Amino acid sequence: MAAEEEETGRPRAGYQHGLPWVFKGSALYQLHLVKASTARAFVPRDLRLVEAFGYTLGGMFLARYHDSPAGAFDELVVIAGIVWNPPTSCAWAARVLVNSVEACRHGRKEVGLPSHVATFSKTEASALGDEPLAKSNGILSVLGIGSTAPKQENRREIEISETKGSSTKHLCNISMPLTVTTGSHKHHKWMGPAIRMSLPSFSGQTKDHPDLLKYSCKVECRVRPVKPARIWNPRSSEQQECSDGEINSVGSNVLADSDAQSRSISVLLSKPIFAMEFSSLRMHVDAPKIVVPQCKKKE
Repeated sequence: MAAEEEETGRPRAGYQHGLPWVFKGSALYQLHLVKASTARAFVPRDLRLVEAFGYTLGGMFLARYHDSPAGAFDELVVIAGIVWNPPTSCAWAARVLVNSVEACRHGRKEVGLPSHVATFSKTEASALGDEPLAKSNGILSVLGIGSTAPKQENRREIEISETKGSSTKHLCNISMPLTVTTGSHKHHKWMGPAIRMSLPSFSGQTKDHPDLLKYSCKVECRVRPVKPARIWNPRSSEQQECSDGEINSVGSNVLADSDAQSRSISVLLSKPIFAMEFSSLRMHVDAPKIVVPQCKKKE
């Protein structure tokens, strides 16, 4: 086993080592106002969307794990919206992007997520649009943990591109201001209170998992509000002009992949309303369970 680690240069995937799966790192959790019509394209017909005035709460979960069953990797979860799960509600993921083949395989095969392999290219750049200054070391500095603050606002930028075989397609760019400490022992950046919470989510109804699934992420971290990240796509005008798209009749309510990708970009480009930084993150995830939608229980 040690020889395998030396040959690959990274720890052997440890999903088979038992539950719960534990992920350690940091993350940005950002909520957006997403058009209900956009979110409904992802949500199964037999689930009710939580909406008001034509909008639901979606957004993104952008994480950098330094320790996980698949080793270190980056993850972007595009959240389509919130659906009812009486007496509470659950999030529904529109798309999951990771730069780990093993994490992608696990998400698809074991959790029923719409996971895809992607590249996360990180740079530092001036807010005035200067040339990139330096490569980033990960999302910890993206979120301002352990960074130092210049007087003018510098930003960390991440370019995310989806990969499939030898082809690559640019998805979006994410830019966040660098938060800083002075380096003095008298001044420490406030990391926020330590909290524990559960983030329930639905998944499934995919080719790999036709059943509706439910799982929960039990999170321990320090949390604080931060300025929302700026997200853009050079072809955003084209992406937002995508058609309503027909839902495939095969399997269940699965969008064609090209349409799902375009709509995922629309979710990311929707209006951000609130963002939170999760530092010292420790997340426990149990295996998903098959659930029966409320409307089917009544039949």
